[in-house]
Amino acid sequence: MIRVISLIFLAVAVVGFAPSAEAVPIIYTTTLTGPAESPPNASPGTGFGEVDFDLAAHTMIVKMTFSGLLAGTTASHIHSPTALPGEGTAAVATTVPTFPGFPLGVTSGTYERSFDTSAASTYNPAFVTANGGSVPAAEAALAASLAARTAYLNIHTTMFPGGEIRGFLAVPEPATLLLLVVGGMGVLALRKKATG
Repeated sequence: MIRVISLIFLAVAVVGFAPSAEAVPIIYTTTLTGPAESPPNASPGTGFGEVDFDLAAHTMIVKMTFSGLLAGTTASHIHSPTALPGEGTAAVATTVPTFPGFPLGVTSGTYERSFDTSAASTYNPAFVTANGGSVPAAEAALAASLAARTAYLNIHTTMFPGGEIRGFLAVPEPATLLLLVVGGMGVLALRKKATG
């Protein structure tokens, strides 16, 4: 019992100190749905998105899976910033007309790509102009928008040119992270007990 309590305290300490580490990406996730669009729609499509943003290393990794769309994809990107967290619309912040290599003309798929956030090619030129006219300022603005939950992933289709599914990016809640850490420790403890 004391060992379990010690593991829980360790998990809390790891979760509590993780955000302060340098050169570690901040992971933002989202579930993409039609009802989350503006205006909402009844698309049965769903998706999951993850953006790993590392301001110190100047990298952003975008990962997405999606399925069940009503029409073929035409574009996908990050929009930023909305006026309020978790609601509203914003202009495209990242590469236009779509993420490079994003699967087009399909109703399901996966995507993963790493971006250099210190490169102008990562951003919509209008986003750079709107944020001080420099790439470092655009990078800082996107980082701030992600942290403020005013940035969202959007997948556009021929049936929904304004977006069929979207989701606002956010850091998973500490309780979720704690559960993942404690669960992982529990699995390790069971493995050790089974082999030991």
